[in-house]
Amino acid sequence: MEEARIKRLRWRTRRGTRELDALFGGWLDERFADADEAQRQAFDELLDVQDPDLWDWVMGHARAPRADWQAIIDDIRARHRL
Repeated sequence: MEEARIKRLRWRTRRGTRELDALFGGWLDERFADADEAQRQAFDELLDVQDPDLWDWVMGHARAPRADWQAIIDDIRARHRL
């Protein structure tokens, strides 16, 4: 079951730009396994957001409307020094 979930998420991290692909795919590779179930669910739901919003959040132009999403965005930003 977990392998199927990872494959589905891997597909969903393929976004409209290479930058978003790398940022969200990287979080999946490096953080997902150690995340608790609430973080995993938040990441899954975060991938439903449109690319322009994700980009604005990752670049720091806006904040995500949910604290759990913002925590993931903050982690991505910190890892990549954005």
